[in-house]
Amino acid sequence: MKRDLQSFIQYLTEEKGLAPNTLESYHRDLIQYIEYLEHSGVQLLKDSGKVHVSGYLLKLKQLGRATATISRSTVSIRSFYQYMVRERRLDSDPTLMLETPKLEKRLPIILSVQDVEKLLEAPRTTSLSGMRDKAMLEVLYATGIRVSELISLDVDSVNPGLGFVRCGGNSGKERIIPLGKVASKYVTAYTDTVRRKLLKPGKIENALFVNHLGTRITRQGFWKIIKRYAQESEIRSEITPHTLRHSFAAHLLENGADLRSVQEMLGHADISTTQIYAQVARGKMKDVYDRTHPRAKIE
Repeated sequence: MKRDLQSFIQYLTEEKGLAPNTLESYHRDLIQYIEYLEHSGVQLLKDSGKVHVSGYLLKLKQLGRATATISRSTVSIRSFYQYMVRERRLDSDPTLMLETPKLEKRLPIILSVQDVEKLLEAPRTTSLSGMRDKAMLEVLYATGIRVSELISLDVDSVNPGLGFVRCGGNSGKERIIPLGKVASKYVTAYTDTVRRKLLKPGKIENALFVNHLGTRITRQGFWKIIKRYAQESEIRSEITPHTLRHSFAAHLLENGADLRSVQEMLGHADISTTQIYAQVARGKMKDVYDRTHPRAKIE
């Protein structure tokens, strides 16, 4: 079964071109499912059936796994069986009538404009790391790119003079995003002075944002940075690596940006993913209306 899994992962890599993180999730989900089958006495995938799939998902639920985790596992298992049937290694797909657990649609956490300003002002630009952090936070809020995309930027990915960022995205499809004057200013300040001082002499490094070792900053490194500045700014809202991305989208829509433009800047394949920010923006507009319109509260 593990050989079948290797074949499936190779298919996802070469034919589907999935991102490394997505491939890792598929692999992890299916390794756990295969171990469950083996523990249940099933040695060949063709000997598994709906009872095994349902039993495994029930076990995940009994273990207290989140609905999102169970849903993702269901998708992974279903895709695996579909591949095996398509390759004629199985005669039937036991997941055909299987229902995927319904996920609760949770609204993303959005910072107020005031909290964003506090976060962006937190880095001390008198230090090398402070100027780098300031540039990173400004780029993140100015463009709405993902943290993974931010740390993947190379020096030639950003053109502060023309005011744009060239970003690869999860699907590998390149998109061009406006950078804005403030972010352009701090990127220029960082690249002109700070970055050269952080690099190690004689070492070639293409990464735009580098750490104290002179190498590309990691996702974990950036997460520690943003958490520290959130604490220093005394921001009470929960902060995640995507908080500035969510805030970027909601603030654009609150100020009249059209949904399609925001979708393109965020790199969403499906506009329904972007619409959740419109829902947040509508809620914000109602709050503003209730607070400010002279006849909003007249009974």
